[in-house]
Amino acid sequence: MKKFDDNKNVRTYKDSDIVKRLLRYMKPYLPYFIISIIFIIIIVFIDLLPALMEGYLIELLTLDFDNTANANKTLVDIVLKFQEANNLSVKDTKLFGSLIIVGIYIVVIIVSAFINYFIIMTLQRAGQKIVMNLRRDVFSHIESLSIGQINETPVGKFVTRVTSDMNMINELYSNIFVNLFRQFLTLIFVIVMMLIISPLLTLYMMIIAPVLIVVSFIFNKLSRRQHRKVRGGVSNVNAFLSENLSGMKITQIFNQENKKMNEFKEKNDDLRKNSVKEVLIFGVFRPFIYVLYITSQIIVLYNGYKLIQVNRITVGSYISFYRYIQSFFNPIQQLADQFNELQSGFASAERVFEILDTPIRILEKPDDIEIEEFKGKIEFDHVWFAYSDDNWILKDVSFVINPNDTVAFVGATGAGKTTILALIVRNYEIQKGEIRIDDIPINKIKLSSLRRHIGQMLQDVFLFSGTIRNNITLRDESYSDEEIMNACKYVNADKLVNKLDGKLDYKVLERGANFSSGERQLLSFARTIIHKPNIMILDEATANIDTETEVLIQDSLEKIMKIGTMIIVAHRLSTIQHADKIIVLHKGKIMESGTHQELLKQHGLYYNLYEIQYRHLEKGD
Repeated sequence: MKKFDDNKNVRTYKDSDIVKRLLRYMKPYLPYFIISIIFIIIIVFIDLLPALMEGYLIELLTLDFDNTANANKTLVDIVLKFQEANNLSVKDTKLFGSLIIVGIYIVVIIVSAFINYFIIMTLQRAGQKIVMNLRRDVFSHIESLSIGQINETPVGKFVTRVTSDMNMINELYSNIFVNLFRQFLTLIFVIVMMLIISPLLTLYMMIIAPVLIVVSFIFNKLSRRQHRKVRGGVSNVNAFLSENLSGMKITQIFNQENKKMNEFKEKNDDLRKNSVKEVLIFGVFRPFIYVLYITSQIIVLYNGYKLIQVNRITVGSYISFYRYIQSFFNPIQQLADQFNELQSGFASAERVFEILDTPIRILEKPDDIEIEEFKGKIEFDHVWFAYSDDNWILKDVSFVINPNDTVAFVGATGAGKTTILALIVRNYEIQKGEIRIDDIPINKIKLSSLRRHIGQMLQDVFLFSGTIRNNITLRDESYSDEEIMNACKYVNADKLVNKLDGKLDYKVLERGANFSSGERQLLSFARTIIHKPNIMILDEATANIDTETEVLIQDSLEKIMKIGTMIIVAHRLSTIQHADKIIVLHKGKIMESGTHQELLKQHGLYYNLYEIQYRHLEKGD
C-alpha cells in the first residue's frame, strides 16, 4: 500500500474523476437533489423580485401625473386604470399601490424563508445519508486491509479520513454543489434582468468582466494549492496526537515532554502558517472584488445619471438596476468562497478515495474453501518471507505440526518466531513456498473460515472500552451469561470477574487501563476459549505478568492444550518443557528440533539458552 503523503502538492485524481465518483454515491438519493434544484430555481427568481419591487415603489411614489415623459409607461397605464376604476385621488392611489407592493414584498420574504428551510433540510438529509454510506465503505475497506498495510499508515491519518475529511465531503453534498448551482443561476438571472432594464448600462458594467475572470482564475489556482497544504497539516497533527497520546506513559517515564512539545509545536506552526497563507489569499481576493464592485457602481452612477437626463431610463428602473449590481457581485464572491470549499472538499474526497483504491493485499477468491472444522495439522513447506524487498525474515523454513500436538518456537529476538504465527493466520502473504492446514493451502481457505478456527492469545492484549461481557463475546449476543462464565471458569478468569462490581457488566476503560497485564491476559484467554477454536496460538502470553497470575495462566494452559493443536512462542523455557516438539530458530532458519530432553542432549542453541536462563534463576534474577 502506498503511504499517504499529506504534504504532497500533486493531485492524484482529476476533478472530473472525483465528481464522477461522488455522483455515483449521490445516485440513490437523486430525487432529493432534483427536488432541491427545482426549488432553487424558484427561490433564485423570488430573490430577484425585491429589487424590482423597490424600483416600482420608488417609481410609484415619485410619479408625476402631469409629466409622464420620463416614467415607466406600463406602470403609468396600470395606475391610471386603477385610479379610474376606483375613483381615487392621486395621493390615495399612490398609498394603496405602495401598500400592495409592500404586501407582496413581505409575502415574498416569508415564502423565500420557507423554501430555503425546505432546501436546507432536504440537502442535509441526503448529504448525511450519502456520507454515512461512504464512511461505512471506507471503514469496511480499512478492516479488509492486511495488518501490514494498516501498520504502514499512522492511525491518526485513518481517523482524519473517516472523520474530518468525511465532514468536508458532507459539505460537498449538502451545501457546496447546490450552492454553486444556485450562485451561478443567480448570476445568469441577474444579467438577464439587467439586460431587460437597460442593455446599455449592462454593457458599461461588463467593462470590468475580463479583470474579474482573470482574478478569479488566479485565486482558484492559489486557493486549491493552499487547501491541500492545510488539510495535510490537519492530518499530520491528528496523526501526531493519536500516536503520542497512546504513548504518553512512555513520554512521561523518560521525561520527554519538552521534546514532544517541540515536535508538536513544529507541526502546529506549520499548520498555522499554511492557514494564515490561506486567509491571506482570501484577504487579498475579497477586497479586490469589493474594489471592482465600487468601480462598477461609479460607472453605473455616472452613466445612469446621463441616461436619466436623456429619458433613456426611469428613476425606478435605475434604482432596480443599481440594486442588481450588488446581486451581481454577491454571487461572484459566493462562487469564490464555494470554489474554495469545493477544492477543500475535493482534497478530502481524494484522500478518502486513496484509501478505497488501495489494493487489498490478501484477497479471498470466489472458489476459496469454507472449512467447518480443522483437525489441526500445520505444515510449512520451504517458506520464504520478507516484510520488504529481499530482507528475508524466514529463509526456507519447513516443518510439520501434527494434530493435537503442542509445539513451541524459541530463539533470539528477530529470529522469526512471531512472524510464523502471523503467517499461519495470513496476516501477511509469503513470497515463496506454501503453508498448509490439514493438507489444504491456506491461500485456498476463506479468510473468515481460517481465522474463525484459530484462537490467538498475544502478549499485548487489547481490550475495548465497554464491559467485560462485550470484550469476551466481542458483542456477539448469541452467547448466554452461563456460557461466558463457563469460559471464564475454564481459564481461571472467574475469580477476577466475581470480585468486580457488576461482574460481567463491569466497565472496561480504553485499552483495559483499569486491569493489570495478567488480568487482561486471563480475559483474553476467556475470549479465545468461548469461540471454540481448533488451533491455539500463544505468543509470549506469560511475559511480564506477576507470579500469582502466572500460576493461574499455567493452569489454564494445561487445560487449553487439550482442546487441539497449540503453537507457543515463549522466552521462558520453563513454560514449554512439556511441549511435544520445540523448534529452535536463528536468523530466520530452523537450527534444531525435538523435545526438551532431546534438545538438551544436543548441547546446541537450545542448551545454551536453557543454561543462561537456569543460571539467572540460580542467582535469583
